[in-house]
Amino acid sequence: MEFTGSRYSGTYKNWRMEGRGEYNFPTLTRYEGEMKDGMFHGKGVLYFPNGSKFEGRWEKGISKQGCYTFSDGQEYQETDWDYCDGYDRRFYTERCHGLKPAGESQLTDEDPPRVIPDGCYGCGDGFYDPTTRVIIDYEGSFLRNAGFWIDTPPDNVMD
Repeated sequence: MEFTGSRYSGTYKNWRMEGRGEYNFPTLTRYEGEMKDGMFHGKGVLYFPNGSKFEGRWEKGISKQGCYTFSDGQEYQETDWDYCDGYDRRFYTERCHGLKPAGESQLTDEDPPRVIPDGCYGCGDGFYDPTTRVIIDYEGSFLRNAGFWIDTPPDNVMD
């Protein structure tokens, strides 16, 4: 696991993950639940870095059933889904708490919205700076490069 950047804390049997444990991916996604023969097996929850989660039941590493909950608390419904369809474009928080008065716009589902530096664009898990072509999280840490360069990166990317 150390070679992939993942880590596990929990019980083992015959040198394989077995029983209850916590498996952390290098992407900051985290699984807490039951394991068998080195795989997710039984009940468990996947927690994603954006605050969403998937609670489910696995068999030999494959999700067999479960429920996805968005970071704002909205649960995904496979049938009768009426959120953000062609007829209702409100944010989930607007559905829960009502629309703002005339003249006050809500531009994201977060209220108040996160502060995005001038000249940058929000992209869900951080903001994109077109001058450096880099995505930074809201705490100021590097997340990923957003573009590619034909020859060499611009001078200011490595500053």
